[in-house]
Order: sequence, then C-alpha cells, then structure tokens
Amino acid sequence: MVVLGDVIADFSAKTTKGDINFYEWLGDSWCIFFSHPNAFTPVCTTELGRVAQLVPEFQSRNVKVIGCACDTSSDNEKWLDDVKSYSKISENTEFPFPIIADESRSLAVKLGMIDPDEKDKSGVPVTCRAVFVIDPSKKIRLSILYPATTGRNFTEILRVVDSLQLTDAKKVATPADWKPGDACMIQPTVLNEEAIKLFPKGFETQQVPSGKGYIRITPHP
Repeated sequence: MVVLGDVIADFSAKTTKGDINFYEWLGDSWCIFFSHPNAFTPVCTTELGRVAQLVPEFQSRNVKVIGCACDTSSDNEKWLDDVKSYSKISENTEFPFPIIADESRSLAVKLGMIDPDEKDKSGVPVTCRAVFVIDPSKKIRLSILYPATTGRNFTEILRVVDSLQLTDAKKVATPADWKPGDACMIQPTVLNEEAIKLFPKGFETQQVPSGKGYIRITPHP
C-alpha cells in the first residue's frame, strides 16, 4: 500500500512492449500509472482508448503513461486490437503506451490496487481502477481509486498534472475548477512582502468576515 509522498519502489515487469525496469523506463519523466480490472471489458476499453488519444498531451508535459492489469501479456496484446478498433486508431499503428501483465497480482497488492468486490471468472479479486501520478523523483503525488463501474475522467488527470507542475515551480495553489491560464491562489506560507517580489503581476486580497487576509488571488504566473 502506498500513500501520498511515498517513493514508489523500483520493479521489473512484463509488458505489451517487452520487459521493463520501471526506474529505467521512467527516467526523468512524470508518470501516469493506472490499473484496470480486466482485458476484454467495456469500460476498460473506453479508458485505454481515451488515454491513447491523450498521449500527445501527456508527452508535451514530459509525462509517460503505463497501464497495469492481472491479465497475461498475450491477452493484453490481443485486447489492444479491440481498443484500437473502438477508438478509431489505425490497426497498423503501434499502441502508444505499455500495459503491465501483473498475473501474480504482486504489484497490485504492493500498491494497494486490489478490489475485493471485483473478481475474475475464477472468483479471484482483480485490480480496481487506480490512478497514480508519479513525479521524476519517483514520489506519489496523486492517488485516486475508482469503483469498477465508474470510468475515469483522464482530462481531469491531465489538469492535475498541470496543477502539480505549476505549483512545483511557483508558490501558488490552484482553486476549485482551476484550469491552465486561470488565476491562482498565493500559498499561505508566503508573506505579503515576499509575494510582492514573487508576483510582479500583482495580487488581490479578498476580504472575508474573519478579517484574515489568506485569500490572495494572482493572475496565472
């Protein structure tokens, strides 16, 4: 089981693109690591197709994508033909990211991705719909678990990456429903004197009944 701030341990795995060592594969990139319950299932097919469509967006942000399930590599490779067909990806196009074959469920158990209520045809629990955002230092920066019946919104995951990368670079936080280009909030630990230097576009302090000037809004830095 991993939690926010944990450094994900290195591992080796068999994937649809051959054997990998995770640290070596990731290099200095960010990573979207996501699991899905089973190959040849409807919601998972839509998810892999959507992620494949978003790969250019992730790549432009120095993000690599990797999937994980408890199926065999052979099943995953056959299933990707269905994913490409459903998502209108040319059958001659190589699928843009690898899928880990975690048949032993060792990785799923280690990362806390097993869904006890979702089982395969043999009655064995399979992976839930987990999403981890991992930064270049291999640290878990986001962790979300979805039930098997709910497909994920990967546009939201992309938005989170934008927020994480921005707030790593600048002393800001992003408010509810923020999107790239929107105004940001200055972090509470930044004194006004420092904020004047850090944010040349200026900032506005919103007045609230408590009288505490903690809501400071600045244009996208």
